[in-house]
Amino acid sequence: MPEALASDGVSVDSSDVRRGELFVALPGFTRHGAEFAPEAVAAGAIAVVTDEAGADMVRASCPQTPVLIVADPRAVAGPLAAEVYHHPAERLTTTAVTGTNGKTTTSYFNDAILTAHLGGCMVAGTVELRVGGLAIESPRTTVEAPVLQRMMALAVEEGVGAASLEASSHAIVLHRLDGTVVDVAGFTNLQRDHLDFHKTMEGYLDAKAQLFTPERARRGVICVDDQWGRRLADRIERAGLIPVDRVRAYPGDASADWWVSDAAVSMTDSATTFVLHGPDAEHIEASCPLPGLVNVQNAALSLVMAMRAGVPVDTAVAALATAHNIPGRMQRITQRDGGRGTCIVDFAHTPDAMELTLEAVRQITPGRLIVVFGSDGDRDRGKRPMLGRVAARLADVLVITDENPRSEDPQKIRDAILEGVRSVRPDLADVEEITTWRGDAVRRGVEICGPQDTVIVTGKGHEPFQEVAGEFIRYNDAPVMREAAEAKWGPVTPA
Repeated sequence: MPEALASDGVSVDSSDVRRGELFVALPGFTRHGAEFAPEAVAAGAIAVVTDEAGADMVRASCPQTPVLIVADPRAVAGPLAAEVYHHPAERLTTTAVTGTNGKTTTSYFNDAILTAHLGGCMVAGTVELRVGGLAIESPRTTVEAPVLQRMMALAVEEGVGAASLEASSHAIVLHRLDGTVVDVAGFTNLQRDHLDFHKTMEGYLDAKAQLFTPERARRGVICVDDQWGRRLADRIERAGLIPVDRVRAYPGDASADWWVSDAAVSMTDSATTFVLHGPDAEHIEASCPLPGLVNVQNAALSLVMAMRAGVPVDTAVAALATAHNIPGRMQRITQRDGGRGTCIVDFAHTPDAMELTLEAVRQITPGRLIVVFGSDGDRDRGKRPMLGRVAARLADVLVITDENPRSEDPQKIRDAILEGVRSVRPDLADVEEITTWRGDAVRRGVEICGPQDTVIVTGKGHEPFQEVAGEFIRYNDAPVMREAAEAKWGPVTPA
């Protein structure tokens, strides 16, 4: 970078620019970031980095502002920010998790383990952005590259020794992780989701595979319980890209370096004990604080990632056992005691995730399993009847409601779900449709929950808003469920 343009920071958001920083104007899906150059310059930007189309806009609106022209501004934003912030990832122990489901759970397991090992861990994922005692709601699964670099630089300043990241497929394709080479990258699974963006499952896998390259990771740990994980591991190993460990949590004959046996769920505390076997005859007894093999898979992945990041196995096992009540991920609002039923909030929003989640919760439910759910608007429409079929097959009582209708008619979304339900239960026995408000559906689920029952509300998890007709309405399932539980059973102690 020319000394005359030495920068104090980098931003791709004109509202986030500070004096002395570079503004990287990205071409967007609907508008070009260069349209906002005047705001960035007024805030103190010393130069604009953009493409040819953006440069023309900047010259017209800010003729005195230096413009650096590159072919792909997104591809340079991360490396540029890494340079400006002095490559902070090199001074942290870093992990990144990708996959359709399980990213957040695994990243919080990693957070707990790395914190136990190094005394602190930065978190950047779906739920929150956190450095030390400072935490804010996250705007997306993986923030833009300059924000990520700035967070890691702050972590270094604050003496935080590690970073636990989530890597979405969108973020990988859109270069948000460029400029960062993580110590260990992990892969959970690949299930039907985001096909409005990736078009095919093969395209979806191609996006995930980009994380497991020397430019982004030093080594990988991949769950091979599904065909996509096996294909990913094969691809990386054939190309000799980075060292890879294969992990298998489910019974089967998939070749794996690490595999799970003797998984057992406790009906009292909903934890799952298991044994993790390794390539050097390791025999690691561990406890996952969440029920079900799907969470054992996340836990096993996290343990192997931690060991490959240099964490002693005893430290990792002890920290994992305490990493419970992750926001919106099998989050227990009430535990079964004193006449109360069990109330849970979970993010499961794909057919495969719904199936695994309901199977896991069934293991801790002596009575009826009640599920409250809906499906997103303006997203993959094909999964709506699939969700209905899964719920009708695996749950006893269904309460169908709205999720994030966005611009769609909520009734049409519910009708598509009910179409799937009818293919399993033509008479719609024990099926209710709540058309008023999602909170009413959550309250209804709790209302009918008996002491031996479990009610789980799925789809939104930690999300703090409900998006309806272009409006973002403040809403979160967990406090609504807690309020309903207290109205029915009295004060609720956090589970």
